[in-house]
Amino acid sequence: MAVVAVKMTQSKRARILLADDHSLVAAGLCKLLEEEFDLVGAVGDGRALVVTAKRERPDVILLDISMPLLNGVEAARQLQVAVPASKLIFVTVHSDSPYVVEAFRAGASGYVLKRSAASELVAAIRDVLNGNLYVTPLIAKSALEGILKVAEKRGPLLSTRQREVLQLVAEGKSNKDVANLLNLSLYTVETHRTHILQKLNLHSVPELILYAVRKGIIS
Repeated sequence: MAVVAVKMTQSKRARILLADDHSLVAAGLCKLLEEEFDLVGAVGDGRALVVTAKRERPDVILLDISMPLLNGVEAARQLQVAVPASKLIFVTVHSDSPYVVEAFRAGASGYVLKRSAASELVAAIRDVLNGNLYVTPLIAKSALEGILKVAEKRGPLLSTRQREVLQLVAEGKSNKDVANLLNLSLYTVETHRTHILQKLNLHSVPELILYAVRKGIIS
């Protein structure tokens, strides 16, 4: 029995859950990883990611920033509570510092750009599983450290629920649709929507959509 137990421990492979709304990208990443890791699922939106992660309890979760229904940053915040043992690595096209900052504030352990995923992602997963942080060399770590220090002093402008409502409204969902998706009353959704516009100093849904695009909340 002892010999069998040792053999199982040595052969255990890390379990990976992938979230990306572009099927070709997801297929490519799966192909890249399948020889070394066990892929337990691939989903196309943030809400499906949270549900699947709760069920599968993967060792590592790979997620994009821009995803429908619930963007990657908001999903990461929920995953930190739901599956705190799972390591989060963002695999995204967004290289600007604000995206990197928000990703790590939301609980990321790694950040890889899609254009370098083929050469970096396996190494990033190994690093993160060993308890390290991984940031693609294409982003200057010295700049990131300074930005993170500043970011830690500021709380998010919107509440978690308001950020969820913001994304769904920006995606074109009606107040009734948002209420159904989030299990809220129509009045509560309307109140959140009003407060969101006030806090962001916006005056219309088109302005809100433009804000969401600029922040990478929707693509």
